[in-house]
Amino acid sequence: MYILNNSINFPPVTAADEDGLLAIGGDLSTSRLMNAYNSGIFPWYDKDQPILWFSPDPRMVLFPDDLKISKSMRQLLRKNCFEVTFNKNFEQVINHCATISRPDQFGTWITSDMQQAYIKLHKMGYAISTEVWQNGELIGGLYGIWLADKNVFCGESMFAKVSNASKYGFIKLIELLKQKEVKLIDCQMYTDHLASLGAKEISRDAFMEFLN
Repeated sequence: MYILNNSINFPPVTAADEDGLLAIGGDLSTSRLMNAYNSGIFPWYDKDQPILWFSPDPRMVLFPDDLKISKSMRQLLRKNCFEVTFNKNFEQVINHCATISRPDQFGTWITSDMQQAYIKLHKMGYAISTEVWQNGELIGGLYGIWLADKNVFCGESMFAKVSNASKYGFIKLIELLKQKEVKLIDCQMYTDHLASLGAKEISRDAFMEFLN
């Protein structure tokens, strides 16, 4: 286990344990966070824990051309059932991601310190949000880190107050990212929800090749 100090540098990702845990401590400064994402590392911890830094193997990713859109979702898209915007209300999106109730999850890993750190990243142009609206109400969305120079988007969290709202926004974001020639969406850890959208696991070494 590596204990971080004032330096923003991380140990090599190959030093992570079997759960992907690489290091502990440090802070959520902009320089450290961006160094982490550019190095294939992300923070993930509960409010009662110190900051934990992960680089799992395997890594869940989505190649934009592998996106799966169900028949029912295609119908929603054809009907333009929801309005989608980008970077219109980042703070509201991350707040909803932090506070929305999720099955089998108690509390949130998106602490107040985490929210403030990513809001700062957003103001600097590194973190982006997708908002999904219905009748003027924010009903879904997601946010993440855009590594523009690497053509990689690192998804962080999404929420939905209406069925299919987060998927709808995710699909619209993928369309935008494809226009920007993004080659990979980092989904970090496996979930059935992400797998249903076409995401799959690749080795950490393969993931690092995309970053480097």
